[in-house]
Amino acid sequence: MLQRIEDIDAALVDRLQHSAFKYFLKYSNPENGLVPDTSIPGVPASIAAVGFGLSSYPVGVERGWISREEAAERVFNTLHFFANAKQGTERHATGHRGFFYHFLHVDTGNRAWNSELSTIDTALLVAGILTAAQYFDGEDETETEIRALAKFIYERVDWRWALNKGDCISMGWKPSSGFLRWRYHGFDEAIILYTLALASPTYSIPQSSYDAFTASYSWMIFNEQPYLYAGPLFIHLFSHAWIDFRGIQDKPMAERNWDYFRNTQVVINVQRDYAERNPGQFVGYSKDIWGFTACDGPPPTRRMRGGRSPKVLGYAARGAPLGPDDGTIAPWAALGCLPYDRQAALDGTKALLTTYPNLLLEGGFPGGFNPTVQTKRPEGWVDDRTVAIDQGLVVMTVENARSDFIWKLMRKNPVIRLGLERAGFTGGWLAGEESEELVLKAG
Repeated sequence: MLQRIEDIDAALVDRLQHSAFKYFLKYSNPENGLVPDTSIPGVPASIAAVGFGLSSYPVGVERGWISREEAAERVFNTLHFFANAKQGTERHATGHRGFFYHFLHVDTGNRAWNSELSTIDTALLVAGILTAAQYFDGEDETETEIRALAKFIYERVDWRWALNKGDCISMGWKPSSGFLRWRYHGFDEAIILYTLALASPTYSIPQSSYDAFTASYSWMIFNEQPYLYAGPLFIHLFSHAWIDFRGIQDKPMAERNWDYFRNTQVVINVQRDYAERNPGQFVGYSKDIWGFTACDGPPPTRRMRGGRSPKVLGYAARGAPLGPDDGTIAPWAALGCLPYDRQAALDGTKALLTTYPNLLLEGGFPGGFNPTVQTKRPEGWVDDRTVAIDQGLVVMTVENARSDFIWKLMRKNPVIRLGLERAGFTGGWLAGEESEELVLKAG
């Protein structure tokens, strides 16, 4: 008797999710919880990757891939490190003002690559910390201490300082030159950043900062439907991995009777339509093979298929429909959209693996590939690394599609709820559920 199609699809998704989870078991430093940015030996840790890892451990427990005790120990070690790591203006400190440097040496935890004190990456780290604290709610010593450490780390972050006397949050700071020139305003991945900053009991920012963030939103129309534009796909997925946007609306969304969840659904169709039209005439694009977002790309080359001019972008925030575009596809993108458009996600994932059966790296998706680059393999150029945040996003979004797991956890989290309410979100689950007892207690 043949397996049902649904069973085959489920087995494929399970396998890819499990492979993504294995990244954190294989590459993380178990002593301090730091997660290398990619699978290339010797690269520093990304604090955003740590946040995705902390959010993935509860999924691993629920799926039976790691024991609760081992996961709790990993989480405790991670939070213990961040709570006690050096904060200060010294060049090689781990952080300052409660924020952390974007990249850290995996062994020592010191600042790496002259990186910036990153506000968004600290927010992604803190989101993971809050997810783990929400899940590990037991009364034993380890889980109790997890919640205490999470409370300490979150309440230490000086979000107000990061405004740098402006309306919107600065993207970062360096000890040698001060705040970066750029701020988070206009639609991007920073809704989670503003949510955490608004809810802080110690250094909260005013609602006017969130209003300033949304004031420069840019809208486009696809198939007669206005939607909030941002070209790279990750912008429509990152905050959404933690926040259930179904049916809740801030002021810009309420004014248009719209929400961020439905917006992501439209963006998926925009990406697929762009790939099908393929205005740049790149090799391999189709309605089911797509994924334009921030990722690594090929190094400079003159070997391009289809008579293409030899112009590639390296690392870039690719996007649709306005680009930039050089033929590079992020292969995890379709599966990462599973909670928003199940059929598009499954069709895209299966088409990708059918067309390019040798694409996977260690059973997971590489950072990107470009079939327009001429090589001996049909995949063209393929990134030689897997990327931690890609793997974590797959773990989280697949589980949200399966059971709303992360969304359920964070709907109960008082920090997320308060931050959304202070941003002006109303309706949906915010109106239908009472706030639960604060879990970030010292025990």
